[in-house]
Amino acid sequence: MKSNAMIELRKVISRLRDPLNGCPWDIKQTHTSLIPYVLEEAYEVVNAIESNDEKGMTEELGDLLLQVILHAQIAEEENRFTFDDIVKELKNKLIRRHPNIFESTSKFKGLSWSEIKMLEKEAIQSETPITDEAKRKIRQQPAMNGAIYISWKAKDLGLEWVSNDHIWDKFNEEVEELKEALLQKDMTNAEEELGDVIFTLINIARWYNLSPERGLKKTNNKFLNRLSYMESKLKGKILGQSKKQLEFLWQEAKKMMSIKKNIN
Repeated sequence: MKSNAMIELRKVISRLRDPLNGCPWDIKQTHTSLIPYVLEEAYEVVNAIESNDEKGMTEELGDLLLQVILHAQIAEEENRFTFDDIVKELKNKLIRRHPNIFESTSKFKGLSWSEIKMLEKEAIQSETPITDEAKRKIRQQPAMNGAIYISWKAKDLGLEWVSNDHIWDKFNEEVEELKEALLQKDMTNAEEELGDVIFTLINIARWYNLSPERGLKKTNNKFLNRLSYMESKLKGKILGQSKKQLEFLWQEAKKMMSIKKNIN
């Protein structure tokens, strides 16, 4: 995007935030109120990319950019930081972390991105406990993303399973504890035990280098595709069907999806 286009866009957003003549929805937004929209737009960008939808990418990346500029506008109105501060910070970071591309005589020359990033955080980590850093990192993230981050951080600290057997023993242990809590009808404890099961599965995913996010997304789509097949067979009238009929159609949908997958 040319610089003048960005300037014009920022003017539009500033106008929308005008307390006297702006848009009521934009005016009332805060950093906190915009959190769901940042997450939503980020996921929609991912979906457009995975769908190879170029028009969708253009639109969704614009929506994500809107969130960035809105946050900058709110901060500027409160005299805390500006959009230019964000750009400068990003530019300096990119240059600092690529000393072999941009002329540099700093201590970072010859180091990789990850090595430079680690050095940058050393001072902070020497004063801040690792758990505090992790809490800050996962704050406001979806719980699954936070669990993935914690899993990798624990591995870096040497908290790792010894073998595959150890992994599955731990998983079976957590499942049994969940079953026991449910049998006791202790729903508060059951919810915590469910969290332990999911956290263990996420650790298993990390151990085997699998993506729980992509795996769950595939399952969601698979379920909806099967449900759509059933709806088409029943002309949308799923309610009121017998359990036997629904199970038959579910298995038929499963078989049809499998055949289609093998053909593709």
